[in-house]
Amino acid sequence: MKEWKGKLGEKEYVVRELTTESMDSILSIQDKVLETLTNKEFLQPLTKEEFVHSIENALMVGVFVGEELIAFRALAIPEIDEHHLGYDIGLQTEQLDNVVYQEITNVHPDYRGFGLQKKLGVIVMELLDASPFTHVCATVAPFNIASLKDKLSQGMVIGALKKKYGEMLRYVFYKKLHEDRVVGNEVLEINMDDTAKQRQLLEEGWIGISILQKEDDWYVTFEKRGTYI
Repeated sequence: MKEWKGKLGEKEYVVRELTTESMDSILSIQDKVLETLTNKEFLQPLTKEEFVHSIENALMVGVFVGEELIAFRALAIPEIDEHHLGYDIGLQTEQLDNVVYQEITNVHPDYRGFGLQKKLGVIVMELLDASPFTHVCATVAPFNIASLKDKLSQGMVIGALKKKYGEMLRYVFYKKLHEDRVVGNEVLEINMDDTAKQRQLLEEGWIGISILQKEDDWYVTFEKRGTYI
């Protein structure tokens, strides 16, 4: 089993694929993260069954300090139904078998500030680059700045802004694997609060490529998508 190693201050850590032996720790970390959230809508928690599904498909990695699990990142092969994120970004039904989701990243509150979410993102993208999947998708709540930056740092772009998981507004992120995106020339900056304008641009074929802060406001930079799907 491949491992990735590094340091958190004076402590050494190792990243490796998870097994169901870590299930109690996985659920415990998720509970602790939920307890610390000021906005509970930022995180859609996974069930034990969903975690098992990710583990059984070798799509979940964890960070260990000694024998203690301190963080994890999970991918998932989604069920193909009308809620599939592939439809949101313009894929056809026959393409959906090749889509994987970035489901969740949790870092134990005691180990925040070391950039573990970003480190795990790099590792997950490394695994996906060597996989047969063609697209990776994810959802992020508007104004969840840390998670928005995380997805953008991995080369993912915003392809839609819709209500998912019931009535929760979410950006739908995606990346086309094994292929570089052609950068466009025309860009617009839209206030993150302006949901209607963002939806209009996305429906017209634009993609969100970055975020920036101007004084107290956050903006999303949009670019013409072209054929990047």
